[in-house]
Amino acid sequence: MPSLLGRDALLAAVDARLAAGGGVALQGPPGIGRTALLDTVADRATARGELVLRLRPARGERVLAYAGVADLLRQVPAEAVAALAPAPRHSMAALRQGRPSRTGVPALARRLVLPELLAHCARTGPVLIVLDDAQWLDPESAELISFAMRRRPGARVRVLAAERRPGPSRAIRLCPAPAIELAVPPLSQDDLTALLESHGLPCRTASQLHRASAGNPFLALALGGAVARGPSWRPAPLPEPVREMARERLAQLPAEVTETLLTAALATDPTLGLMLRAGRDDAARELRAALAAGVIEVSGERIRFTPPMLAQVLAEETPAADRSRVHAGLAAAAYDPVEALRQQALRTARPDPDVAAGLAAEAARCARRGAERTAAELYLLAADRCPPDRSADRLDWLVTAARTAITGGSPALAGRAAEAVLAADAPAGHRVRARLVLLDLAGQALAEMGETFAAALAEAGDDPVLAAPVRLRLTWAAFLVGDLDAGADEARRAEEAARLGGDLTIEAMALTMQAQIQRVQGEDRWQDTLDRAMALPAAPAPDWLHYGPHYMAARFALFDDRLDEARAELLRLLAVAEHDRVGEARVEVLRSLSEVATRAGRCQEALRYAHRAVRAAQDAGLSPGPTWYTAAVAELAGGTLEAAAGFARRGIRSSQQEGDSLYLRRLLHALGQAQVRAGDTRAGVATLRQLRDQEAEAGSSDPMIVRWRADLAAALASLGEHGEAATTLALARAAAERLGSTPGLSGYLDRAAAIVNSESGQADTAADLATAAARHFESLRQPVEQAHALLVVAGAERRRRRYAAARQAIGEASALFRTAEARPWLLDAQRALARTEGTPDQGLTSTELRIAGMVRDGASNREIATRLYLSVKTVEATLTRVYRKLGVRSRTQLLSALPVGEITNPS
Repeated sequence: MPSLLGRDALLAAVDARLAAGGGVALQGPPGIGRTALLDTVADRATARGELVLRLRPARGERVLAYAGVADLLRQVPAEAVAALAPAPRHSMAALRQGRPSRTGVPALARRLVLPELLAHCARTGPVLIVLDDAQWLDPESAELISFAMRRRPGARVRVLAAERRPGPSRAIRLCPAPAIELAVPPLSQDDLTALLESHGLPCRTASQLHRASAGNPFLALALGGAVARGPSWRPAPLPEPVREMARERLAQLPAEVTETLLTAALATDPTLGLMLRAGRDDAARELRAALAAGVIEVSGERIRFTPPMLAQVLAEETPAADRSRVHAGLAAAAYDPVEALRQQALRTARPDPDVAAGLAAEAARCARRGAERTAAELYLLAADRCPPDRSADRLDWLVTAARTAITGGSPALAGRAAEAVLAADAPAGHRVRARLVLLDLAGQALAEMGETFAAALAEAGDDPVLAAPVRLRLTWAAFLVGDLDAGADEARRAEEAARLGGDLTIEAMALTMQAQIQRVQGEDRWQDTLDRAMALPAAPAPDWLHYGPHYMAARFALFDDRLDEARAELLRLLAVAEHDRVGEARVEVLRSLSEVATRAGRCQEALRYAHRAVRAAQDAGLSPGPTWYTAAVAELAGGTLEAAAGFARRGIRSSQQEGDSLYLRRLLHALGQAQVRAGDTRAGVATLRQLRDQEAEAGSSDPMIVRWRADLAAALASLGEHGEAATTLALARAAAERLGSTPGLSGYLDRAAAIVNSESGQADTAADLATAAARHFESLRQPVEQAHALLVVAGAERRRRRYAAARQAIGEASALFRTAEARPWLLDAQRALARTEGTPDQGLTSTELRIAGMVRDGASNREIATRLYLSVKTVEATLTRVYRKLGVRSRTQLLSALPVGEITNPS
């Protein structure tokens, strides 16, 4: 059930407590998922045959005496009511109607009704009382339920109660002893991503919505609809249910606490010290109250609203005069003159030329010292305060704000400023620069920006200075969707325009893209093109680093297995990328370092870099597909196959949503590997075939970049598809020959050929090929690939019935895997060793063992062909080889040669 993602540990704790008797009191803010948890526990109890009594009072029932207990008693079985003595039965009749007993009936009789009924019900089976929204339960009902629980009803009567924060806990007093209190925590970003996907929302919104909702699933889903309808950078409008929830939480706070929170909401960097200087003398106590209510978090002295939209609602729904007063107090309290200027400007939105000019001048100073985000906000404030007769200044400030905001890592400010330019009667140059900002904000979704591209080209006209950056982005868009011919054409146009306009940086980036496309298409001139790019005296800014020639040279070194060279250059680039405030360049360098570490056999280092990249992409609001690919690759080497498949599947969905065919193909490779290694070979082959078809459609022919061909051939061979496996290898070798020297790729192909030969019954040739591949990877210093080849050697030796040689190869592989900390591979080695120490497999391949096992189980050749998706002729040929190896001539003799215990897990 999607709503219970990430709740396994909490459900286990609830189940453990209730199984031993007693009660559980859940606490959490509105929307956190308390009701979903209660429903799940109740449904499970009902499925087990337990009596479940459910109670969920509404807000208005708080003042209706006995309303809750009346609802509870109406659910009690009739036989339990019939077993009551007359006096309690009369009391129960009154309580069922929501009123106290008639005058003269002792209060004790009324109190004993519920304990006696529960005791009777418990004699026939367990009883679970599920009470939601305990804060709305009327006091009279709460007193009767509490009394019943204090009477120690026994281990078969349990209570699961839930309530909202804040305030003292009532739910725990409604539970029998022993009882525990548990908080319902916010969802992690991964769980929230899965929840959003299950509701049709794009993956890219997950990080934005996780921050906005603080992991609250109701808030995330409510905000998600608004986010999905607009650009990813635009702050989503708050739906009315969300505003109402925020109002409700804030309304429960004392007025003085709300006033201090308003001061924090309007401050740029709220701290306790700032609150005190701004006149909130009792801020420490008031912030403690807000912290207890769960509306803020405090780290050191810094104050953060949770969820952040509470600050937005509080500020927006406070009258302008009150906000102006608070801004004045914050201006007086600010140590930083820039913050004081900002707060003074926020006191009123009226145009003022002097205020506007002062803000713009200070913005320029902030930009010069590298404070781009502050500069962007001040430029935007200057534009907002600019009088109508200075529209030219306003447009200049807006364009500068847009570009400065995007380099300062503030996409919302950048998008707001760019759209303000386009909404005005701006010159063509201003409009093109604003559209470039919107294109850069699109990230991996550039393919969806067709109208923006067309408008930008029309406005640029014949001006090469304006056209060059638009053409460059068109190159990236074409490359992402796999239209390499269009990408090459646009890259040449971008290069020409940049040369005419004297923009060396764009010229270098355009040449870099040409080199990348040439390499992907298998053209041997890519090195000359890249050398031309590197010869230009251009230095891309940190946020453009990953589009420059030096980064691409490092990527090509990785593709060509020059790992030391790649790592040295990437570490140098990382020092520059750390100054990238957008975050994309830093993410790309971290990703590449992870891939280098994976191939070099530093598996835990690869995981660290990969997960740093994932976090950085989430923080920057970037498309998650590329970092999920890197994480999947790192998990395949040093983590778990399950985690690798999870990252790959999420990345595939993300790339499909954003039209990113480049990373879609890479993620298909990662998923196919995970499926094959987890034992689902047929699913892995289907995934890798899908990748093959997409690469053929896109015109990609460089087998060094995504090395899927060897994996597909090996998996096909294990399914008995030897002809297709051999064809796949032949095509891969032909592509490699076109590229020239490909030492790393030849090792992959030799290892795959060994698997094909081994599965075809040519174990002698297989052992030689796999041994050569292992030596090859050893020379390249790629220990994980070397050890993988040794496992193939072991499989071939096992089929030659040379079990000592197989164990020796597995031992060498295990030592390499252990040193590299390649944990999933080490498990594979342990399983391979177990197969050499068990019952001999008669030298049969895995396909032969599988078919022999099905014959043993009574399947006909046609049935075997249908179940294994093979032709009947393939099954007949395989059985002929089995007969020859085992020295038998018929099915009857085969059954004697292979008793039931002989075939176990023939993988």
